[in-house]
Amino acid sequence: MKRLDRQNGVWQKWEGAREPLLKSAVGCWVPIEALRDYLNSLQGPPLTLTDVAQRLKAFEEEPYANYPDEDLRDGCLAIFAREKAEGTELPAIIGLLSEYVEEEQQRIRLERAARYRRMRAQERQEAEQRLLSGADCGWTQIGKAPIWYCRKNGRTFRLKPTPDKRWEMHRIDGLSADEKGKLIGRYSGRGDATKVVAQIAYQPESRL
Repeated sequence: MKRLDRQNGVWQKWEGAREPLLKSAVGCWVPIEALRDYLNSLQGPPLTLTDVAQRLKAFEEEPYANYPDEDLRDGCLAIFAREKAEGTELPAIIGLLSEYVEEEQQRIRLERAARYRRMRAQERQEAEQRLLSGADCGWTQIGKAPIWYCRKNGRTFRLKPTPDKRWEMHRIDGLSADEKGKLIGRYSGRGDATKVVAQIAYQPESRL
């Protein structure tokens, strides 16, 4: 249907102000019956509920459009019912709902970002505790130092950045950034170093 719409303009009941008004309701949870009744008060052939629902769905499927957020449904319907009872005209209600949806989506994005930051901070703290306790762990920082430590099979490895933006890995005994350790190699990233650790962590090694 979308392909036909772009090529042939098959939607023939949507003249004048009908399409702009319906498009402004995308994502706002406006009852279809209310949209149909108002749109039928505008110039054009009579619209059925199916006409309105399918045209709205086509708008929702356009690039950069958004489907209605289920989490905002109750809030939108409550605002709609309140404003409808007060006699507010539908275009004004849609404008109010659009503002509500935008504000709520921004609030939700900020809350999700804050939860993610808290989760990441907790994960970093737990990883640091594993490292400090002597347990095996993946690449972990201590504090905000740009040095990473990894322990596998009870062996500790350290990655330090080099001036040429590579990483130098040493096999070490402790967790000191100043310990010389045994140079294993230089790598472009932690991923390459991880592959090397997986190979050498179980191989016999000479004492440092």
